[in-house]
Amino acid sequence: MQEHKYTAVQYLNKIEKYPIKKLCARLHICRSAYYKWIKRTPSKSQQINEELVERIRELYEEQNGILGYRQMTITINRRYETHFNKKRIRRLMQILHLKSVCRKKKYNYIKSTPEVTAENVLNREFYADAPNEKWLTDVTEFKYYVGTEVRKIYLSAILDIYDRRIVSYKIGTSNNNRLVFETFDEAAANNPTARPLFHSDRGFQYTNKTFHNMLMDAGMRQSMSRVGRCIDNGPMEGFWGILKSEMYYLRKFSSKEELTNAIEDYIEFYNTKRYQLKLKCMTPMEYHSAAVA
Repeated sequence: MQEHKYTAVQYLNKIEKYPIKKLCARLHICRSAYYKWIKRTPSKSQQINEELVERIRELYEEQNGILGYRQMTITINRRYETHFNKKRIRRLMQILHLKSVCRKKKYNYIKSTPEVTAENVLNREFYADAPNEKWLTDVTEFKYYVGTEVRKIYLSAILDIYDRRIVSYKIGTSNNNRLVFETFDEAAANNPTARPLFHSDRGFQYTNKTFHNMLMDAGMRQSMSRVGRCIDNGPMEGFWGILKSEMYYLRKFSSKEELTNAIEDYIEFYNTKRYQLKLKCMTPMEYHSAAVA
């Protein structure tokens, strides 16, 4: 326990420039004992911890604070070809007072009279045996500011349950049928043999008869969440949470172009560089490529 306190004092003094006297008093440790610890010959484990602390801090700053201890563990082990366990990384991050940014959740609904509805065929079975067996979709909004005026853009995306990759997405200034139809058209064109179960909430775009016919023509079966049950579309809602907490909530955007570019860059990062524990510490595209190889 004392070792952790000494490490914390060393870091906070070196990086944050806090006085050693005050740090020792706050942590109830003797200054002479701390200075004796400083002059010691570090053990191999301590040397490794000191190197880890620097890597953790660098990665945390590099990723704008979005890495919690689980993601930090995966990223360090992948980048440096190591095998540190998450408990060690968590302990060091606690010493450094580093925490991942928190997620915010906000749900918006547009009331409409559905033309077509479907049963909840997916039934929260959020797993698949291969790519393109189950696709989820949804639309979410983002705000940017032009002076004091608030403006919005909308992101429509399709996610594959198997590898958690974003199959296709479109960004537009209106939350309308065209946005959803174009998202679907791109996914179908890029995956011409795919016949997935297609799941959505009961938004007006998905209960539209035209969209239902598009699914039928593509040989896909439609599935819809139950009324007021966001968890029925859990992985899709989860992706929105990741996207917004790791990118959108960290900044204030002042133009459509700036926000659009940030969304596009993040989706590229998510698909190709963001490791996921559920995917055996691979990125979505790595996991996808391994399955289709």
